[in-house]
Amino acid sequence: QVQLVESGGGSVQPGGSLRLSCAAPGSIVSISTMGWYRQAPENERELVATIARERTTNYADSVKGRFTISRDNAKNTVYLQMNSLKPDDTAVYYCYARYLGLPYWGQGTRVTVSS
Repeated sequence: QVQLVESGGGSVQPGGSLRLSCAAPGSIVSISTMGWYRQAPENERELVATIARERTTNYADSVKGRFTISRDNAKNTVYLQMNSLKPDDTAVYYCYARYLGLPYWGQGTRVTVSS
C-alpha cells in the first residue's frame, strides 16, 4: 500500500507559476513510475507528465516547454514545476505512482488559473 500526499496547489494569474509536490511517506523503496494527471470539470483525467525511476520523462504536448517534472528517489517525492500557466491548465491535479505493478493515486490538489 502506498499513500501519496500532495501539496502546492492554489490560485494564480495567467502567466504565473506553481510547484506541486507529492511524497510517499514511509520506508517504501523502488517506486517505478511517478507522475501527474489532471482532470478539468466535465473532462476525463489526462496525463500531464511522468518520470521513471531512472528519470526518463514523458510530457503531454499541451505542457511541453512550460512544465518540468522531477523526482527525489531518496525521499520518494515527485515535483511538478508549472510555469507560464494558462486558464486551460485549471484542473484538479492527481499524483500517480506505480509500485510493484500496481497504480496508486493521491487525493488531488486544485490548480486555478484565472485573472
